[in-house]
Amino acid sequence: MKTLALFVSFTLLGYSALGASPQPAISLYGDIKYPADFKHFDYVNPNAPQGGELKLSSIGTFDNLNPYIIKGQPAASVDSLTNITLMVQSYDEPFSMYAELAETVEHASDNSSITFNLNPKAFWDDGNPITAGDVVWTFNTLQKEGMPFYRAYYSDVAEAKAENDKRVTFTFKTKTNRELPLIIAQMPILPQHYWTNKKFAETTLEPPASGGPYKISNVVAGRSITYSKNKDWWGNSLPVNKGRYNFDKITFTYYKDQNVVLEAFFAGEYDVQQESVAKLWQTAYNAPPVLDGRIIKREIENKQPVGMQAFIYNTRRPVFQDVEVRKALSYAFDFDWENKQFAFGTYKRTRSFFENSELAATGLPSDKELVLLNPLKDKIPADVFTTEFNPPKTDGSGNNRANLKIGSDILEAAGYKVSQDGIRVHEKTGQRLEFQMADANPALERWVLPFIQNLRKMGVDAKFRVIDSTQYINRMQNFDFDMTISVIGQSDSPGNEQREYWTSAKADIVGSRNYIGIKNPAIDTLVDNLIGSATRADLVASTRALDRVLQWNHYVIPNWHYNKWRMAWWSHIEHPENLSGMTPAVLDTWWMKDNKR
Repeated sequence: MKTLALFVSFTLLGYSALGASPQPAISLYGDIKYPADFKHFDYVNPNAPQGGELKLSSIGTFDNLNPYIIKGQPAASVDSLTNITLMVQSYDEPFSMYAELAETVEHASDNSSITFNLNPKAFWDDGNPITAGDVVWTFNTLQKEGMPFYRAYYSDVAEAKAENDKRVTFTFKTKTNRELPLIIAQMPILPQHYWTNKKFAETTLEPPASGGPYKISNVVAGRSITYSKNKDWWGNSLPVNKGRYNFDKITFTYYKDQNVVLEAFFAGEYDVQQESVAKLWQTAYNAPPVLDGRIIKREIENKQPVGMQAFIYNTRRPVFQDVEVRKALSYAFDFDWENKQFAFGTYKRTRSFFENSELAATGLPSDKELVLLNPLKDKIPADVFTTEFNPPKTDGSGNNRANLKIGSDILEAAGYKVSQDGIRVHEKTGQRLEFQMADANPALERWVLPFIQNLRKMGVDAKFRVIDSTQYINRMQNFDFDMTISVIGQSDSPGNEQREYWTSAKADIVGSRNYIGIKNPAIDTLVDNLIGSATRADLVASTRALDRVLQWNHYVIPNWHYNKWRMAWWSHIEHPENLSGMTPAVLDTWWMKDNKR
């Protein structure tokens, strides 16, 4: 029955997936919003003025214009502005894709393959046509030489084959991965002819041929990059692009740190600021341009999953391999006090890996979840079945003695005794409770230091080190850290990417996103169940079941989230009235007022 439900629910613009008629859109659950003859997305201004230069900021540096490899630090937005995908995801639906490079798609009745028919008008900015050969070459190259993420993401694809210059078919290893056709549709398509006789896996500052709305027009290595609109772009007139890509130029300037960035913003050096620091939002936006209205300051509702920001453990380190140690250390983080001190009480404590969505596990497991969890009962924590997960809480007074006592008792019971120098040492193994927390953002130090002080009271020696962004990226890719602060982002339709985050197969692959180093057969099974979900209800249950097991294994110490975007922009920039609550900060729908710049 599960297999039948898969095919009934998977429809293309209302046409049952039991057929293979060419269609211009595809949806995960058949709930496509826009008809075949739609003119533009609802969240754009189809009459937006064209022109002007949008100036933006980025922190750190860059040394690479190929964002698909493990080496180097890619330039900001180089993928989204210069490359093309087979189809485009709308911002106001859970997961629907609409025609772009592919004019139509044909989905096999048994979910064994999908075929894309390419737009015959599509060409690269150097005049070469975009062909099915480019699609096949891209797929094979990303699998072989791209980031490890791609090998996980496309692992259920058996083959990509060009049937002719404008028709390409992907055949699948499994018929139960219902998300696979959509994630193939999201694949960036790269110019095979450009990369001939070049080393794809090496960093480059030479602009590749562009198939997207912009091409790279100026590069100052590590300092700035400018994208200029390709006014002859073949995709300009497509419904999915109407009202988007309205600026003639987009320039990113790089700055050293957050404080310098904000000073530059108030000085008019760039146009839009998405603020991530609550203290700055509350105290620093009293500059003259804000007070006199030249800069508009707004909070915009965030309706998308925020994922998990947390102190994450590297469980490859012996000090963090005991779940009781991981659990105990969470009692040293006094979020309630720190939130009042550093964020004016505005943050909410994160508790789920799928926070701010219906996918988050709450209460006790539902019957549908228990169907998935009961077969794994001897492999997962018993608390999964009996107790709702919630991080430790305090009264916010700064007196955290009760929680520190709980954490200390857990460590004591786990065999960690206080030594002569005050640091706990395991009575049998000799393992000392000491580690380093590393991050590239110095603004987080004020949050980390009270945590470290509390850890010391529990007999744990922790240190915080700020490192430069390039070194930090390299260390994360090589899992060369004890603990860090990281955000594990999520979408409203989790799927194949979950393999990259949580599964055993990815734990030892350099460059994978399984930073925690999870090797847990039960979690591997739950990820497979999630990917094979046949309906939205199945997906919700599968995700919640996975969430519970991740929570109770104490792989992270949850931080906080804010369910709004803090946005500020100079008044010569405007945005559509109907901003999508899923991605209002995406600037491809904004425009320059009166071409003032």
